[in-house]
Amino acid sequence: MRNLIVKYLEDHIEDLSYEEINDVLEIPPKTDMGDYAFPCFALAKSYKKAPHIIAQEIAQDFKAVDFIEKTQPMGPYINFFVSKEKYAQLIIEDYKNTQMYGQSNIGANKSIVIDYSSPNIAKKFHIGHLRTTIIGNALYNIFNMLGYKSVGINHLGDWGTQFGKLIVAYKKWGNKDKVLENGIDELTSIYVKFHDEAEKNPELEDEAREWFVKMELGNEEALELWKWFKEISLNEFERVYKMLNIEFDSYAGESFYIDKAEGVIEEINSKGILESSEGAKVVNLDEYDMPPCLITKKDGSSLYATRDIAAAMYRKKTYDFHKCLYVTGLEQKLHFSQWFKVIEKMGHQWSKDLEHVPYGLVRMEEGKLSSRKGNVILVEDLLNQSTDKTKAIIEEKNPHLDNKENVAKQIGVGAIIFNDLYNSRIKDVVFSWDKVLNFDGETGPYVQYTHTRAASVLSKANYEFNKDDEVDYGLYTEASTFALLKEINKFPQVIIDSANKLEPYLISRYVVDLAQAFNKFYHDNQIIVEDNKVKNARLLLVYMVKDIIKSGLGLIGIEAPEKM
Repeated sequence: MRNLIVKYLEDHIEDLSYEEINDVLEIPPKTDMGDYAFPCFALAKSYKKAPHIIAQEIAQDFKAVDFIEKTQPMGPYINFFVSKEKYAQLIIEDYKNTQMYGQSNIGANKSIVIDYSSPNIAKKFHIGHLRTTIIGNALYNIFNMLGYKSVGINHLGDWGTQFGKLIVAYKKWGNKDKVLENGIDELTSIYVKFHDEAEKNPELEDEAREWFVKMELGNEEALELWKWFKEISLNEFERVYKMLNIEFDSYAGESFYIDKAEGVIEEINSKGILESSEGAKVVNLDEYDMPPCLITKKDGSSLYATRDIAAAMYRKKTYDFHKCLYVTGLEQKLHFSQWFKVIEKMGHQWSKDLEHVPYGLVRMEEGKLSSRKGNVILVEDLLNQSTDKTKAIIEEKNPHLDNKENVAKQIGVGAIIFNDLYNSRIKDVVFSWDKVLNFDGETGPYVQYTHTRAASVLSKANYEFNKDDEVDYGLYTEASTFALLKEINKFPQVIIDSANKLEPYLISRYVVDLAQAFNKFYHDNQIIVEDNKVKNARLLLVYMVKDIIKSGLGLIGIEAPEKM
């Protein structure tokens, strides 16, 4: 319908292109103001008239067409009132003729590489890793829905001086049996002990550096310990990813690029942009008002930036990406800006396709959600706690529910994800149990409950969707029914907007809006009535809403239970 209106305006306005009209066409805030509104401000210069006069003149010239009932000037706007019956036909036929509503081939033959999660080996998977993990996973799903080939990369922090520290800690205070029994808990404990002891004995830091140099030189004992620590860590991470229903296409971490860093350094040097600075090698970025980007330390070893550049070059060669996204905290903005510029200075035009996707912090209502010295809130504990709280609610409200354990997990884990993805990623997330598990507010459980309500109606009616069934589109003109159709119509564009803006919260907000519109429709209209035409017309809408809620929740990594 939007496209038809834009095309109609294009035929009547010579000075604006289809794209320019489409960019400014609005949906009015109130239904009595019409279904679409076109602002005439951009025409004032060429028409040499005030926008409100232009709106009046264009509206007067309007000739009725089958999909627009009338136009009405309102100040500087031309408001369009569409034919409800025709609108319903367009939306429902569009839904029936797509294999998955909202899916498109916009990204056909293009790959999107997404670097997210990326925890450090031998450290617990704490709350600081949660946002990157679920934002990255949502973007992965959203781009796949638009026909791109998403490539999810878990760039593990599995190299660096911290492993020298851990080796020293293990050799001095570690116990193999304890590590085998307690896994990362034991590794974290001895790592924290290293820092406590190093404050009293700084020579431990030198020992750690020596062990890391041994790692870089291929020392067998050092690498065996490193591989062991890595294996223990991956087992722990996989347990958390399984709870979140997240998988990755690659676990190539920092260590994967160690042997590739030398070639990067040589290429930077060959471009004449590598400089010496107090024994280290840097790329000067004064012209961009940034500090220099460190490429090698005084001892010649590589740094984060070097390995990130090597990784980007490997990914371009391997995946030929359309975009390569890095989902990390806002505090890393300078780091990414620096090495993106280094790639640009190296002459690689695809540097423009590298993009940092920053996000804010997670806070409890009473303050920040972590503390020092190894005392952090663990994601596994958080998800288990949310699941247990949900289980208690189910026991109270629906004790005879089938498959209670799985439903509690779907709701509990979904509530945590939804709470994180409900606002723009750059905003801090304020965590409150009362809000997260609320079944009435704008939350994950509320949307999931709406899905189960739709499922229940369909089950009671024994409804089966058949795209060839005849529909009387004149039955969709009632106010809340038409409002629901308008909400359904937004879904494909919301997915596109979410991908363009790299903002999963647009999907979260949308499924809340859809759930609210459905519940209003459900309140105003009896679904299972004697008149079969009316009943089937309404059941079709119920089916569509259930399907779209499930798709929308799936895009942000949340399951949709059939019963709650």
